Amino acid sequence: MKLIKSLFIVLFSLAALAFIIVYFTLLASLPSLDNEFSSPWVNNQTVITRDEIGAVTINAQSHSDAVFALGYAHGQDRLFQMDLLRRSAAGELSEIVGNIALNMDKKARFHQFRKRAKKAFFNLPKGQQALLESYAKGVNLAVSEYTAKPFEYLLTSTEFKAWLPEDSLLVSYSMYIDLQGSQVERDLVNTLMLEKYGYGLLNFLNMPSPYQAALDGSIVSSSPTDIPNLNNETAHSDSSENAQTNLLSYNAISEPLDIGSNNWAVTGALTDTASAMVSDDMHLGLRVPPIWYRAQLNYVSNDDKIKVTGVSLPGTPIIIVGSNGKIAWGFTNANLDNVDWIRLSDDTPTTTLTETIKLKDGEEEFLIEMSQYGPVRSMEGKKYALAWVAHQDYAVNMYMGEMAHTSNLEEAFSLADKVGIPVQNFMLADAQGNAGWRPIGAVTARTTPTLYAIDEADYSPLWLQQEANLPSFINPSHGRLWTANARVVSASDFKRYGDGGYAVGARGLQIRDRLFALQSFSEQDFYDIQLDNEARFILPWHTKLIEVLSKQADKYSNDIQILQQWNNCACADSIGYTLSRRYRSTVINSLLAPIYNEVKSSQLSLGSALRSVEPAIWQLLDKEAESWLPLGFDSYDEFLIASYEETKSKLVKQYDANPETLKGIEWGEVNKLQIQHPFAAQLGPLAGLLNMPEVEGFGDSYMPAVQAQKFGASQRLIVRPGNEENGILTLPGGQSGHPLSEFYDAGFMQYAEGKNTAMLPGEARHTITIKAEQK
Repeated sequence: MKLIKSLFIVLFSLAALAFIIVYFTLLASLPSLDNEFSSPWVNNQTVITRDEIGAVTINAQSHSDAVFALGYAHGQDRLFQMDLLRRSAAGELSEIVGNIALNMDKKARFHQFRKRAKKAFFNLPKGQQALLESYAKGVNLAVSEYTAKPFEYLLTSTEFKAWLPEDSLLVSYSMYIDLQGSQVERDLVNTLMLEKYGYGLLNFLNMPSPYQAALDGSIVSSSPTDIPNLNNETAHSDSSENAQTNLLSYNAISEPLDIGSNNWAVTGALTDTASAMVSDDMHLGLRVPPIWYRAQLNYVSNDDKIKVTGVSLPGTPIIIVGSNGKIAWGFTNANLDNVDWIRLSDDTPTTTLTETIKLKDGEEEFLIEMSQYGPVRSMEGKKYALAWVAHQDYAVNMYMGEMAHTSNLEEAFSLADKVGIPVQNFMLADAQGNAGWRPIGAVTARTTPTLYAIDEADYSPLWLQQEANLPSFINPSHGRLWTANARVVSASDFKRYGDGGYAVGARGLQIRDRLFALQSFSEQDFYDIQLDNEARFILPWHTKLIEVLSKQADKYSNDIQILQQWNNCACADSIGYTLSRRYRSTVINSLLAPIYNEVKSSQLSLGSALRSVEPAIWQLLDKEAESWLPLGFDSYDEFLIASYEETKSKLVKQYDANPETLKGIEWGEVNKLQIQHPFAAQLGPLAGLLNMPEVEGFGDSYMPAVQAQKFGASQRLIVRPGNEENGILTLPGGQSGHPLSEFYDAGFMQYAEGKNTAMLPGEARHTITIKAEQK
């Protein structure tokens, strides 16, 4: 007994000692937020303050000094995040996390963004080069002051490599991967479907959406599309969840996330001030720390005092969205077609490049086949070259940083012609009451977009040029503008700019209707729209499910009652919403199983090509297309009942729910918000120390309140320029990436609970003063 007691004491002591060592090592890596020092890299005294949630305010005498200080603050609070962003674009993750990232690195190396970033930096105007150099010096100064490495480098046994000016352009390229990467794969998937099934099926799956809300009210229509015959003998495979019925479960095919966002604006005529007002919530993957970083920059440019407040992207010296008191702006992904795959002839010359990917314990060579059009990929024995706007010389630059210097909508829209970013819907409001929309960013000048690969003869040399005449929509008579990743260009412009993966349009339509429901707007009115989770899009599926179950009313009386109590929303306590939502996925996946299996065999994802599938699915159900009926069923009624049973049983099993009352599959539980640190899994039971608290889900993909477990609004911004004191800016996490920082989760619960967080920084709690070194 004494031996056991002694052993327990020894083990407890060792555990306590290990905890103390880890704690003080972490403590040593906390940056100093109160300091005063001199630096040769600033020309005048520059001050960095942080308020009660860590929001950074920088006061400087020049733009160069301001971005130096921003780089310093980013380096203090978000170093590892910045490192991951540049490495993910360059294909250099395996060097720090090992072989688990090798396939990701190969996909990134295919695009050679490290080489492109160096070339892009060389081609920048000297002033932009100087700003990136100043920013890099700020980052590296912060790194030099660490007394211990951030814990991520301890876990990976790696070192931080000095930040280079071109690394900020790599971070910009990482956003191309996030925002347009699915478009690159989508065109390949469409090409495969075209070759396997013909134009009939491709056109059928890409019919115009019934949810259209273009800014000019135009409708893209098409002649009635016949349902193509489908050979469903390939439906059954190892991917089928139910070997008897060949049903594909609701999570078998990854749904295309609504990468992009919501934004809208109203003119000053619809607010109680002279200013117009803008709302913006960008939908991206949610993680710890959040992608954006709150900042206000104050400096002098050409004798003008600049004050710009909003969110920056760590790794870049720019306020991405925000307000300068004269204009306020936000982005959503525009989804214009900026990709062509070119089908190469057998005699088309190509060359081979060798890339060396460093691993933790060695290196691996990766071969890239290149053509005159771009990098080459093989599929089904044929070669395809990629022409993508991200590969063009006009893809990235730093002109977005000059948006803070513009004074009105006209100036801002003129500057937008120069900006090199992944093309976005640029929504802008100014203090004079003007509101406008236009695309901003890199758009190819080629005029023949397609959904699938083209022949070499159809390749346009206009790929080398950026489109100079993009459409705009300014001050409509009704005073309202909106975008939500679906088509907002006119029907005629749609033919020119194509479909780069538009959302189905339900969100945009719901936002438009909310805007026309009111005649004047406050910031809270806009926030209410951001949090709108009414289930308009799922309502037809809910109705269909009740109709199906009602054919066997005695058997499903309890289920029908649960469905009728769904509250018509993606609300936390709604079981009926969970059933309807997951039922939709099971039905769609099972109907598309033959295509899914064909695409999967070519190592592609069908999900990237399913954003427009809704009208096709309803046509199949309404007409009960026999050739699409999954094997093992004699009728659609039988199939739809089996789909419900499959959905319910899988949900009950997955969430250990009560099979009678279905308690346990409330939408808040099924769609629980889980924002995690990328290294949390390595800590086992201690993972909760790095992750944000789990909270009940409250929204979904096809409504303004977009939220999945690890995806949703990466920020929520609402502001009238000149009235920033009433502005709202919430983020799904804190400013600092350090788990011992007082700012690690500051602001998260306000975001999770839909509460307001002030846009403007508050009173300073920490101050760093950087003095110019005497020369």
